[in-house]
Amino acid sequence: MLKKNEHINANLGADVEGSSAGLMRTLLVRGGPQALVMVAILAIAFAVMNWLITNKNEPSKHPSFKSVYTVESVVASKGTWQPQMIVYGEVLVSRSVDLRSLVAGEVVSINPTLKVGGRIEKGAPLIEIDRFTYEGELSEAKANRQETQARISEYKARISMGVSQIKSLGDQLDIAQSDHKRIAALRENGTATAKQLEERSLVVSQRSQALEQSELNLVAEEAKLEQQKAILGRLDWKVKQAERYLSDTVLVAPFSGIISANQAEVGRMVGVNDLVVSMYDGDELDVRFTLTDQRFGRIQSDRDGIIGRKVEVIWIVGGKEYRFPATIDRIGAQITSNRGGVEVYATIDGSLSGSPLRPGAFVEVIVPDKAFDAHYKLPETAIYDESTIYVIKDGELIVRDIQIAARDGDAVIIAGDVNEGEEILTTRLSEISEGLKVRTEADTGESQ
Repeated sequence: MLKKNEHINANLGADVEGSSAGLMRTLLVRGGPQALVMVAILAIAFAVMNWLITNKNEPSKHPSFKSVYTVESVVASKGTWQPQMIVYGEVLVSRSVDLRSLVAGEVVSINPTLKVGGRIEKGAPLIEIDRFTYEGELSEAKANRQETQARISEYKARISMGVSQIKSLGDQLDIAQSDHKRIAALRENGTATAKQLEERSLVVSQRSQALEQSELNLVAEEAKLEQQKAILGRLDWKVKQAERYLSDTVLVAPFSGIISANQAEVGRMVGVNDLVVSMYDGDELDVRFTLTDQRFGRIQSDRDGIIGRKVEVIWIVGGKEYRFPATIDRIGAQITSNRGGVEVYATIDGSLSGSPLRPGAFVEVIVPDKAFDAHYKLPETAIYDESTIYVIKDGELIVRDIQIAARDGDAVIIAGDVNEGEEILTTRLSEISEGLKVRTEADTGESQ
């Protein structure tokens, strides 16, 4: 059986070889030149590949060089620098008033411009209260005063008459006394009777009593005159009071400002001290902002101090920027711990008439910081670890220790181990150390 299988396999192999040979003969006969070209190309390609592999050269090794970084730098320049601090605050009213009715009555007219948000000029009438009652009180006070003035004139006339009468009675008394002396002398000589002397004595007594009574009447008249003068003074005050009440029927603006509240209506009955209008001075606005303890202490220690320091207020609204000069004029009454600093108030300078700025606006305030003498100003990118800079010397970096005095936007003001004219690295390098080789862009440009 086995021999039979081997005989079968041998026959199959012979058949296959015969078939392959036959196929090649067929291709050669049919393909002819094309098949020979393909075989030749494959043979040549195989030979070239073997030659390249056999004669391959090893790559040449280049020597390694230390890395040199191209960086940017600035030259250290010592000077006096005053950075600008940017803080935020709120616009406040500097002066405001609640206007209340000074007299009671019915409102008969109001200013047509008396509207919330409207501007009122100083002295402009705001409302008018019915004048009838107060005109009557003024007329009555003037009549009473005139009556008292007439009485004063009457008493003055009486006093004048009393003075004349006293003078006349005094003269009569002198005559009577002279006559009495004459009769008394005659009586001593026996040429006058006792009855005549008694008659002369009676006349002197009568005239003396009349003079004394006139003098008393004059004192009484003078007292009544003083009384009427006192009444006149009181009536003068009544007249002024009535005139004041009459003028108070018109409520006027005490200063030019903006109306913030209005409760006046024609026909409304108002009483004394009723709130009618609230307004504030639109030309005097304050800005309240907070300085940290550190900033406040730094400015306070400056040679110019904090009071009177000029600042700039910036209000941005609707994409438009408004700038206003201002002056710090006071510090908050007390330090509030939850605000984390000290409240400072600045008054906006100049007139604000026509300006849209209003109380409650959120503004930006630029405050000049302390002036730092003999310091350096560098870009913030030059600072490493808040206390280190790198100086470029002979193409290498040298570490220097510094102290940051203040910041000014993207720059810092420093002091420390820095010399005038030294070249300071300003490029940020992720791997930096002393001795690192660098070259500046200026050096690169010169080499080219």
